Amino acid sequence: MTRWLPLLLRLGLLALLLAFLFRPAWFSGLLQPLVQDGAPAIYNQGDLLTLTLLHLRTVAIATLGATVVAIALAVLVTRPIGAEFLPLSRSLVNIGQTFPPVAVLALAVPAVGFGEKPTLIALFLYGLLPIFENALTGLTTLPPSVMEAARGAGMTGFQRLVRIEIPLASPVMLAGIRLSAVIGLATATIGSTVAAKTLGEIIIAGLQSNNLAFVLQGGLLVAALAVLTYDGFSALEGAAARRMGRIEA
Repeated sequence: MTRWLPLLLRLGLLALLLAFLFRPAWFSGLLQPLVQDGAPAIYNQGDLLTLTLLHLRTVAIATLGATVVAIALAVLVTRPIGAEFLPLSRSLVNIGQTFPPVAVLALAVPAVGFGEKPTLIALFLYGLLPIFENALTGLTTLPPSVMEAARGAGMTGFQRLVRIEIPLASPVMLAGIRLSAVIGLATATIGSTVAAKTLGEIIIAGLQSNNLAFVLQGGLLVAALAVLTYDGFSALEGAAARRMGRIEA
């Protein structure tokens, strides 16, 4: 029973999340004590499900873009032809961590306007570092015996990369993508300050109207999505690790 408890808790969290998104009125009584002067307890300036889907879409696009660029850079600098670009690549991926997302938004708005685009830029830059560093670690710590066996089998460099290196490094790579996605889910809320449609819209509305119920439900929605995303990637990492064990065997 203890072994199944974490899974049951996650399924319960997913059920609560879906219930709140599809039937938010069911939770009005729980949130009503947090509001004053007859203010609405459930966010009523937009559809919660639509905001959640738009929030997830923004994070997914930014994380996918960061994944493609970061892994491509990691592959490049682990090849003999690109090894000299490692310091430059590290400097590039550190840009997003050097500038706070709010500063990136402020710089991006004059160039691309308000809305989703500046948020995508901020999340993309912010997500590069963990994916790059994990991909680099995964590709540079491969078992030497497996790599020698692949060379002895006559595999080309591209075949080793696709059939051996990336599959073996995938658990570590997925850990970086997981971290980037979870950070992105939380950071995306600031996109609403530049008119992006994210769950931050609920939090900002709550702060502006002094409605604690809005702030709480916006924060809890983001937290629930982060936990479920974390668990989803953890499951993928476990599957990749098991596959890696079969390859090494």
